[in-house]
Amino acid sequence: MGTQNTSNSFNSAIILITVISQLCLSTGINVWPQPRLMSWPQSQATLLSPNFIITSPNHPYLSSAVNRYLNLIKTEHYRFQLTPSVNFTTSTPPLLTLLISVDQLLTPLHHGVDESYTLTIPATGSTANLTAQTVWGAMRGLETFSQLVWGEPSRVAVGLYVWDSPLFAHRGLMLDTSRNYFGVDDILRTIEAMSGNKMNVFHWHITDSHSFPLVIPSEPDLATKGSYGPDMQYSPDDVKKIVEFGLAHGVRVVPEIDSPGHTGSWAEAYPEIVTCANMFWWPAQNEWADRLASEPGTGHLNPLNPKTYQVLKNVIRDVVNLFPEPFYHAGADEIIPGCWKADPTIQSFLSKGGTLSQVLENFVNITLPFIVSLNRTVVYWEDVLLDDLIKVESSFLPPEHTILQTWNNGPNNTKKIVKAGYRAIVSSSEFYYLDCGHGDFLGNDSQYDQPSVSNIGDGGSWCGPFKTWQTIYNYDITYGLSEEEAKLVVGGEVALWSEQADPTVLDARLWPRTSAMAEALWSGNRDEKGNKRYAKATDRLNEWRYRMVSRGIGAEPIQPLWCVRNPGMCNTVHPFV
Repeated sequence: MGTQNTSNSFNSAIILITVISQLCLSTGINVWPQPRLMSWPQSQATLLSPNFIITSPNHPYLSSAVNRYLNLIKTEHYRFQLTPSVNFTTSTPPLLTLLISVDQLLTPLHHGVDESYTLTIPATGSTANLTAQTVWGAMRGLETFSQLVWGEPSRVAVGLYVWDSPLFAHRGLMLDTSRNYFGVDDILRTIEAMSGNKMNVFHWHITDSHSFPLVIPSEPDLATKGSYGPDMQYSPDDVKKIVEFGLAHGVRVVPEIDSPGHTGSWAEAYPEIVTCANMFWWPAQNEWADRLASEPGTGHLNPLNPKTYQVLKNVIRDVVNLFPEPFYHAGADEIIPGCWKADPTIQSFLSKGGTLSQVLENFVNITLPFIVSLNRTVVYWEDVLLDDLIKVESSFLPPEHTILQTWNNGPNNTKKIVKAGYRAIVSSSEFYYLDCGHGDFLGNDSQYDQPSVSNIGDGGSWCGPFKTWQTIYNYDITYGLSEEEAKLVVGGEVALWSEQADPTVLDARLWPRTSAMAEALWSGNRDEKGNKRYAKATDRLNEWRYRMVSRGIGAEPIQPLWCVRNPGMCNTVHPFV
């Protein structure tokens, strides 16, 4: 389930301690995302011992995280942009030990895993305690502890209690590595930043019409011929490194091999199984409805060619072997009628009374059971069920094996998905598409030729304007849903499509806007009274952005430093709407 439930008595405790936590936030000690419960009544701090240690059960990924955080805690020496107001004392002994206890060491990192933790740092005494049900919850607690340490010599908040657990089980980021290539180090840095923001799903949109960068052992020609070159490919060793790095940081790596649309790059190796490949995307004589693709880069797999499935099943089998993650994202978005109609075999099928939706149904009916037979849950983009022209009947999509990811029409499509009984991942382009607002990439776009004053409403971007962190933070992904429907929303993902993004702008496009979603899905975007807390979040996000930068993440600023140093002075008391 996406939303975790607590008892009525526990909800009362949440409200009581959250009131206390709101008081402590004014001191400037920052934890992002904000914990569900945080009590620090005396605002006390003491020294962290130079001999500080973390003790934990032996577990390959937890032990790796402990070593990583121990080094960070001892060497970061972060200096707040606004000096916190704390009761600092040297009369109590420095904090010497963080003791980690885990109940279920063997629980794997799968969807729905328990990520809760409790952190207690006593006002007196040399040992703090971090308890969690799983190693993945312990990792979240380690991140919180690391943010409670600052300065040189290192100081740490004491007399503090935290209970924390995410509201949504799926908190993800999608990166497109086909349109532009991102190196392994870029992906690892992104996963590391995700972990710091307590996010847990890296949705890797690996292939598309533009390039096929993933080396498939049983089908090597797909990358050899379909990638941008030998230095722009991901080898099996690269994938293993990324997957293992993800596990060590509590981040699942979910692969997406989009099909049957968005597959023009496959034609470099297998032209016979791809329709309308390497054709001009919108011929001059065609109306928009008769285009061959929605952007430059044409090509769909041909579901009526038996060889399509020989190749595709090899790809699926190898991807499942490369990625231990139980989710397999199969794409199935943006099937463009003109592309399939350009193929003689499909033309013949249509001339005999067949429909394009039946062509897609044939594809899904062969591939979905195959993916399920490999013990995977299939994730599709919403189009497979909701597209206006080409879609399948729900009977082809068993809800127990299918999750739908929504990207159009905001809460309306989320409602349609859950009302039909499907679990939903929310990536509404109106709120969560990070590439929006940077214009279009067509070389001869006449809308930019304005004689005097530009009147391009959203700067030429189909999903503009730019999605500010406030837009992202304030979005309620279960808006308009009943309580039962909301339980089918497993979480959300921001998405960075890469038509106009590559490693040079990666960090700034992602951060700190992605941090805004991370908090909204972890502890919510409302205070204990139910009011949106974006105004209070501003100062905390400013500080967190600076700490991310100190950790090597090129997050863009959200305000001038003057605003950070003068809290409240960059607000307004006048509504704009």
